[in-house]
Amino acid sequence: MNVHYEPSYRSHFNRGELKEKVIEAKKHLTECNLCPHECGVNRKEKLGFCRASDKVVVASYGPHFGEEAPLVGKNGSGTIFFGYCNMKCVFCQNCELSFGGEGEIISNEELAEIMLKLQNKYHCHNINLVTPTHFVPNILEALSLAVEKGLNLPLVYNCGGYERMETLGLLEGIIDIYMPDFKYHIAERGERFSKVKDYPSKVKSALKEMDCQVGGLKINEQGIAYQGLLIRHLMMPGGIEDTKEILNFIKEELSPNCLVNLMDQYYPAHKANEFQEISRRLSSREYKEALNWAKELGLRLI
Repeated sequence: MNVHYEPSYRSHFNRGELKEKVIEAKKHLTECNLCPHECGVNRKEKLGFCRASDKVVVASYGPHFGEEAPLVGKNGSGTIFFGYCNMKCVFCQNCELSFGGEGEIISNEELAEIMLKLQNKYHCHNINLVTPTHFVPNILEALSLAVEKGLNLPLVYNCGGYERMETLGLLEGIIDIYMPDFKYHIAERGERFSKVKDYPSKVKSALKEMDCQVGGLKINEQGIAYQGLLIRHLMMPGGIEDTKEILNFIKEELSPNCLVNLMDQYYPAHKANEFQEISRRLSSREYKEALNWAKELGLRLI
């Protein structure tokens, strides 16, 4: 069974360039500055903010039908869930993975085989890398191996938005679809709820770079995305003004055909009940107000 997809970077793929990117990325395993925390640690000997070592941790993988429709299609998005995270969200719904690093330590060769399995056995429409930032060196090496064996699916970079420009530079020409979160426009909320500094400035720079690399979301005749930018914003209780500023930024600073998923499924998971302002569900009034704002701006909504 052949899965139809539009030609992406692999139609003019420079494998030598990828191998050079692998060498450059692997330098971070001994002095890690992959994300804005810039821990500078030797991950073979010491753990930084994300708690990941130099070995990749995969919690699960397989066809996922709960992602956005342009990624799912008939056969599902080929998700690979990684352990650990470069953010510490107090409301994280996957805290066993992000905080505890739940999953299996595997080799980069095994990661390559997982990518090929998602393509050849499950016939997924893409390879969806979930929380990938801290494992970029492993992913690039696995990709290099998988491409040699025929991997040809679009790659989705499914991240929290807290990215370093230099790392995104390594991914240019590699990632087909960027799917970042844009969690906060107010810096204090990022520090209080996710333990990250300067989140708004970092995510804004990251989104501009992603947009520059891939542009707005492009969809083929079968309704499947093959390139572009898809932004998720999980609305939080009491954050309507924060949400409006995020939507304003997307309208004013990014390509008009970026796809936006305004999400209303927040619930107080993990340690969220310790913070009174986010210890409840989002109200229908809050979501409706934000949705109307997004529509007035003329954003392309999912």
